[in-house]
Amino acid sequence: MKIIKAESDQFQDVRKFYFAVIDGIGDAGDSVGWKKDIYPAPEFLKDSIENGELYIAEEEDAIVGAMVLNHQSNDEYSKFDWPTKAVDEEVTVIHALGILPSERGKGYARQMVKFAIDLAGKDKQKVIRLDVLKGNKGAKRLYSGMGFRYLHTLPMFYEDTGWTDFELYEYPL
Repeated sequence: MKIIKAESDQFQDVRKFYFAVIDGIGDAGDSVGWKKDIYPAPEFLKDSIENGELYIAEEEDAIVGAMVLNHQSNDEYSKFDWPTKAVDEEVTVIHALGILPSERGKGYARQMVKFAIDLAGKDKQKVIRLDVLKGNKGAKRLYSGMGFRYLHTLPMFYEDTGWTDFELYEYPL
């Protein structure tokens, strides 16, 4: 598997990838809260690709995973007293990490998180942060197993979920 930045001509493939992930999430009964063209929204995907923030994992030229890495976070992040003190530019935030349902269990998500950790380290970041919808057992297991610390459950508003409880995680670098 290789992890590369998505290119603008891959937008439709990335969008189809996320649709497949959403369909698979529903089939598995996981609680993620993603909805087609709401989260991740087409504008979010386009902007993330244009800004060089959307990374795809490819296996034999097929997208098997994707995520966005940037410095943007939900407004509620600023209201929480994070243990690792850092300004926004020193914080990498992981968004929309997904793996094709047919490819789960192969370690791709772990490889993508490892990639994010390595990239953040090279970019001299102080910390990686993210939030997980309460009830998303797979994501919680992944991040906890990779050394991320669960810190707090906080109600946050997102277009796809409305006001919902999310669990905050941090990985100091």
